[in-house]
Amino acid sequence: MLITYAIISLGGKQYRVQEGQRLLVDQLAHDAGKTFHPDVLFVGGDGKAEFVPKGTQVTAKVLGSALGDKIRIGKYKKRTGYRRHNGFRASLSRVQIESIGTKTTRAAAAPKAEAAEKPKAAAARKPAAKKTTTKKAE
Repeated sequence: MLITYAIISLGGKQYRVQEGQRLLVDQLAHDAGKTFHPDVLFVGGDGKAEFVPKGTQVTAKVLGSALGDKIRIGKYKKRTGYRRHNGFRASLSRVQIESIGTKTTRAAAAPKAEAAEKPKAAAARKPAAKKTTTKKAE
């Protein structure tokens, strides 16, 4: 199945993404230049679709941070002279979708190789049996 898009969850919101796409999302806890794997809710493409796919992950990279557009807030009460103005700019993160696909096989194969080496190492560390000698009475 050729995966052309995925729906991921970031910061409580859902985004439809494709490889190479750049997004502005709510501020993430990841530093600039770091990669992460958001939750995948749906994958589709080539006329096929799958809800909550197992073994499929999306790799995203944080490019940096930005500020959103300024939102102006005004309060007014007639005939009292009450006027208040305030503004707000959201903290955002720039994210680029690196890849959509199955998990890498190297990551799955590495724990198996380490598990095979552990019994050998445990056998090498096993202490030799102690020899007991008993004195015969003369």
